[in-house]
Amino acid sequence: MIREAGAGAPQILPIHWKSLRYFSVYRLCIAALLAASAFYPIPLLSLIGQHASFLKVVVCFYLVANVAALATLHVYQRHFNRQLSIQVLLDILILAWLAYNTYGVRDSLGVMLLVTLIGASLVGEGRLALFYAAMATLAVLGDEWLLFVKNAGETDVFLSAGLFCASFFIIAIFARLLAKRIIANEELARKRGEALRNQTIISQRVIEEMQDGVLVLGHEGVIKQHNPRIEHLLGLGDPKERQLSSYSTELSVAFRNWCARGGDESVLVRAPASGAQLRARFIATQSSDGDVLILLEDLGRLREHARQLKLVALGRLTANIAHEIRNPLSAIKHAGELLREEATGPTSERLLRIVLDNTRRVERIVADVLELGRRDRTRRELVDLRQALPVFVEEFALKESVPESVVQLDISGRACMTFDRSHLNQILWNLADNALRHSRRETGSIRLRVQDDERDRVDLHVIDDGEGIGEENREQIFEPFFTTHSRGTGLGLHIARELCEANGAYLTLRDSRTGADFCISGRSVP
Repeated sequence: MIREAGAGAPQILPIHWKSLRYFSVYRLCIAALLAASAFYPIPLLSLIGQHASFLKVVVCFYLVANVAALATLHVYQRHFNRQLSIQVLLDILILAWLAYNTYGVRDSLGVMLLVTLIGASLVGEGRLALFYAAMATLAVLGDEWLLFVKNAGETDVFLSAGLFCASFFIIAIFARLLAKRIIANEELARKRGEALRNQTIISQRVIEEMQDGVLVLGHEGVIKQHNPRIEHLLGLGDPKERQLSSYSTELSVAFRNWCARGGDESVLVRAPASGAQLRARFIATQSSDGDVLILLEDLGRLREHARQLKLVALGRLTANIAHEIRNPLSAIKHAGELLREEATGPTSERLLRIVLDNTRRVERIVADVLELGRRDRTRRELVDLRQALPVFVEEFALKESVPESVVQLDISGRACMTFDRSHLNQILWNLADNALRHSRRETGSIRLRVQDDERDRVDLHVIDDGEGIGEENREQIFEPFFTTHSRGTGLGLHIARELCEANGAYLTLRDSRTGADFCISGRSVP
C-alpha cells in the first residue's frame, strides 16, 4: 500500500496511480489536438487575429506542461493529491482562458472541461471532486462576466451558465460514488487474485515435493503436466515427446483400460527407468478438457518405510531385552565354567559344553544388538585401505585359525574411504566371517578387492568362492535374524548395512559368477 503523507490521510492504492497515468495520457492527447488546431486551423477552433500568436504560446505551454506531468508520474509517485490538483487546475485555467479568447467554441470547451472534471472525480479522493467542480464553476462564471462586461451582452447567459455549472457538482458527486465502487471492486479482485496466486504457488510446491509421482493426461494420452518425481520414476526427458506410451507401455495400456471401464481400482506397473514396481491410481477431474490425474506410488519406497518402522521398533525392543539378558547370561556362563572344573563324567562334560556354547552364541547376539544401537555414533576419518586391510587380514586369520593365504587382497586406485574406523572393522569382520562360513577355506577363497567406482567414490568388495545366494533369498539376507546357517545369528549382514548407511555408504549384493559378492561403496574424500 502507498499512503499519502500526513496523519489521517486516505490510502492511495496502486490503482490510483495507474488511473492518474491514464488521465494524464488523455490530457496530453487534448493538448496535442489544441496545439494542432492552433498551428493548423480547423473549423472546430478558430483563433482570433490579435490574440493568435499569444494563444499559440499558451497552447504550446499547455502541451509541454502535460508532457512534464506525465513524465513526473513515472519517476515520482508521491503526493498524489497534489499532482492531480495541479493538473486539474491547469486544465481549468487553460480551457477557461481559451474559451474567453475564442469565438463560438465556449460550448465545446465547456464540454471538454466537463470531461476533465469527470476524469478527476473518478481518479481523485474524497472532497477534492467538489473542490474541482467549484473551481470550474468560478472559471466559467468569470468567463461569462468578463464577456458580459466586454460585449455588453444579455444577462440571460448567466442562467444557462449557472445550470451548466450545477451539472459540474452533480456529475462530480456521481462520478466520485462510481469511482469509489469501482476501486473497491478492483481492490477486492486484486486481493483475491493475490490469494489465488499464493494458493497456486503453495499447491505447486506441495506437488513438487510429493514423494508420489503426479501426471495430468488428456484423453489421447498426452502428458500435460507432471511433477519432478515422475521424471525419476518414468524417465521423462524430451518435452517434445509428450505421449505416455513413449515412456511406459504398461501405464499407457492401463490408462486406456481405465478409460474404457472406469472405476477407482489401482493397478500395478513396472517403471521402465528404474525397474521399480509402481501402483497407479486414475482420478477423473472436472476440468473443461476432461483431464485425468494419475498418482504413481513407488511400492519399494513404501516397503522400505514400513521396514524402517519395523526395525526401529524391533531395535528398541531388542536393545532393552539385551540389557536385561546380559547380567543373568554372564552369571550362567560363570556358573557353567565353575561346574566344568568339577565335571566327573562324559555326560556332564557334554551337557556343560552345550550350555557354554549356547551361552556364547547368546552373548554374541547381545553384543550385535548393542552394537546396532550405537550405529549413529560415528567418528569419520579418511581410512587408507592399503594400510588397514593387511592389518585386518592378519587379525582375522589369527582369530579364525586359518592361513592368511585364504584371504587375498587386490587393491587398485585411490584406496581411501571416509569411514568410522571401528565401524569399518566391524563391517569387514561380519562380511569376512560370513564369507569364510560359506567358502571352501582354500587359498584365495576370500578376496578383498578395492577399486574406483566413480568420481569421489570407491568400492570395497568381499567375495567368496562358495555356492552363492539363491534368488529366493537375495531380498531377505539383510533382514534382521534371517540366516541360512545353523550357528548364525542373522544379524551380521543387517548390522553391516546399518553401519554403512550411518557412514554415508552403501552395502549391496552384486551379481557374481561364483560365490557371493558384497560391495561397500563409500566416499573417497573427507
